[in-house]
Amino acid sequence: MGQPVERETGEAAVSELPPGQRLQRGWPVTHYGPVPKFRPERWEFSVFGATADGGKRSWNHEEFTALPYTTVVADLHCVTKFSMLGAEWGGIPARTVLDIAPPAPDVTHVMVWAEYGFSSNLRLSDFASDRTIFATHKDGELLTAEHGFPLRLVVPHLYAWKGPKWVRGVEYMTADRRGFWEERGYHNIGDPWREQRYSYQEEPGEGPEL
Repeated sequence: MGQPVERETGEAAVSELPPGQRLQRGWPVTHYGPVPKFRPERWEFSVFGATADGGKRSWNHEEFTALPYTTVVADLHCVTKFSMLGAEWGGIPARTVLDIAPPAPDVTHVMVWAEYGFSSNLRLSDFASDRTIFATHKDGELLTAEHGFPLRLVVPHLYAWKGPKWVRGVEYMTADRRGFWEERGYHNIGDPWREQRYSYQEEPGEGPEL
């Protein structure tokens, strides 16, 4: 179907629906497992793995949420076939994390880690998009616990499972490996405009080398 065609509606540009998606009014709660309890005194966000200096960088909740804040107006496309259009996501751009804690030159992918060991792999180019954001707010309001408070990743050009709720860190990787849902049959890339829902649809080169 090609790339999304944008149209202006009021102050926001929203996209046509990807193939197989339906417009959703409201925001359903979808996740696997229980909602974690937020304990600010124990919360930490870390960047580790193949960093440029070989070290690990960590922030507590106050430090991380003090990083430069921005907003992105973007759609959210769930692999369960609903799409929510034109939401305003507020938070810390992924590019800010890359700038503060840069990856080594040979990094090709990241693994985004969340509570309970949940993970999702991304190509570095997808993570580094100007529209990828560690969201703390939606439409000017703090995220609720059910929707990922205190932090969820939003990658607007990929299916929503590629942006985990309750994020706790990012691992830089020099080779790809599958995350939680990717190991359970979901597509390794997850482009909604190509309807990349399941691993059996993967073309050569779209999954990790065996």
